[in-house]
Order: sequence, then C-alpha cells, then structure tokens
Amino acid sequence: MLPTNRTPTLPGEMLLEEFIKPMNLTQKAFASHLGWTYAKLNEIVHGKRGITPEAALDLADTLNMEPEFWLNLQRDWDLWRAKQKHKSRITINILINSNEQRI
Repeated sequence: MLPTNRTPTLPGEMLLEEFIKPMNLTQKAFASHLGWTYAKLNEIVHGKRGITPEAALDLADTLNMEPEFWLNLQRDWDLWRAKQKHKSRITINILINSNEQRI
C-alpha cells in the first residue's frame, strides 16, 4: 500500500540502510555475494535500476526473506512515480484547456 503522507521508500535505499550497512558490508562485497556486478547493485541503491523479479529472488535467498517484499517496494515506488507524472500531465492539460477557452 502506498504511503499517503510521504514518498515511498526507494527499494535500493531500503536495501542499503536496513541490510547492507547494518551487516557492515560494502556494496562491492554484497554484490559479489549475490553474483552481481558492483554496477548493478550500485544502480539499484541509487534508484537508477529497479528491482526485477530475478533480483528479488536473489535478495530473498540471500537475506532469508520473501521476494514479494522487494517486488512490493518496487511496485509502490513505480506507482508513486507514475502518479506524480500523471498529476503533472493533468495540470498541464487543464492549463492548456483553460487558456484555449479564453481565446
């Protein structure tokens, strides 16, 4: 469920702050353990790459949790971003339409 009073947590931020840092691991070491490149993990951590079902399975296996946790975080983030873009388009359309009516 999307939080209503704040931006949802970026999956990579959750991964870094709640898992990698508390385990005192570097991104490089954690990526190696997952069989990922450092670049892949770093892109996820910084929100430049999303959590795919395959990545969710890797994380779930490594962290002894369910893959749905990661997929739900990604879904919430993606939906929030889409809603922000949608709101912007609606606002622009309203402004354009109201200006056309004045002409």
